[in-house]
Amino acid sequence: MAQTFESLTRHHQTLTSIRGIVHAMKTLSALNASPYESAARSIETYHQTLIAGFRAFAYRTGDITLPPVPRASQLVVVFGSDHGLCGNYNERLADGVAAHCRGAGKNACRLLCIGAQMNDALVDRGLRPDAVLLPPASAEGIGRLAGEVVTRLAGLPGRPLLQGRTTSLAFTERGETGGQTPVIRQLLPLAPELLKREHRWPSRALPDYTMAPDALLAALVRNHIFASVFWASAEAMVTENAARLARMQQAEQAVDDRLEALNGDLRSVRQSEITSELLDVIIGFEALKKPARR
Repeated sequence: MAQTFESLTRHHQTLTSIRGIVHAMKTLSALNASPYESAARSIETYHQTLIAGFRAFAYRTGDITLPPVPRASQLVVVFGSDHGLCGNYNERLADGVAAHCRGAGKNACRLLCIGAQMNDALVDRGLRPDAVLLPPASAEGIGRLAGEVVTRLAGLPGRPLLQGRTTSLAFTERGETGGQTPVIRQLLPLAPELLKREHRWPSRALPDYTMAPDALLAALVRNHIFASVFWASAEAMVTENAARLARMQQAEQAVDDRLEALNGDLRSVRQSEITSELLDVIIGFEALKKPARR
């Protein structure tokens, strides 16, 4: 069915408005990713300081062997997205968490979910989180979320943080080729190398501390958990904005292709209307030139 010039013009105006919205979303995604990336770099530097503190503590105190933690029940903190327009971001991560929980055994996983949309994706796969927390709305909100997760981990019944608890962080990180990769990284129990004494200290100034050993180790563990959760949340937000930016670039290209085709249709219809009007003028002029017959 042939479209009129007016309908094509309205369609062109609609597509132009959509392109403006898509371009604005693409710009916002690029701008929003920068604060989260800066937060991830900052907390990573702080985390390296904490690891140095573990090394100093182990060198001064000696090797620390924690009792084994049964893996019959474990907690997974899942970092999802509530902002949308980022494709199947939540679904891919939910698939990875579901596979992890199936490998751990039936009813072996307890879930702490970040984001209502991620909660829906987990429920669709037969997983029901114990609690759902709000994702950070800005880089300033990552500290709030990390503190709340640490408080919940410390308040769960069972073994204290110092003795370890089988806890993992599930989030999406950036791949080497610019893609997004769902990962599940163990947080607790602590990695054995954190509490292993080095045979030789790399400096002539030997480490020492004045706090009680139990209090110092508890503070190191709590800050290690905070930094790990903070980094996972920041990395997840950077990846989410990168996914949204990629989707908006695809959408912008699709709209540009449609606008180019529509401009061709507009030119063709306009040329047809001009040709028709010229023919009408010529026919009328020729009719006026004929002599009147009796």
